[in-house]
Amino acid sequence: MLAVDGPSGAGKSTFAARVVAGLRSRGCRTELVSTDAFATWDDPVSWWPRLVDGVLRPLSDGVPGAYRAMDWTTGVPRPGELVVVNVADVLVLEGVSSGRTSVRPLLSHLCWLSGGSEAERLARAVARDGEAARAELGRWQRFERGWFAVDGTPGAADTRLS
Repeated sequence: MLAVDGPSGAGKSTFAARVVAGLRSRGCRTELVSTDAFATWDDPVSWWPRLVDGVLRPLSDGVPGAYRAMDWTTGVPRPGELVVVNVADVLVLEGVSSGRTSVRPLLSHLCWLSGGSEAERLARAVARDGEAARAELGRWQRFERGWFAVDGTPGAADTRLS
């Protein structure tokens, strides 16, 4: 299991997609789960038990897992489609808090992407999510700054990329 963690706008999704594509091109059965499918503005990290119960525990038992991805199409997050996660050779967890302390004993590798300055990351996140999300993204950045400091994610990473 590989975790690709770092702050919003750092390039985690792009990097993880490239890793998954590279592994699959070599015939490696690879699944990708993004924390974006679980997190909301008001619940940035406490959703974790849904990931453990729906995905990590079933996969560790050798059976497929599943979760309901957050649907943001109305602008208000609500449970959306059911996503099945097949048993794979490599599971890539991508997103803010994917390398949290509680999962580290299960990880084969933790990759941290810093993605430049907070201002640069905010600009990329706004370009991705739209100007209407700027205030929430700023609030999110303040949250994740504290989260990473307390969780110690950057210092625990096996690989750090900028």
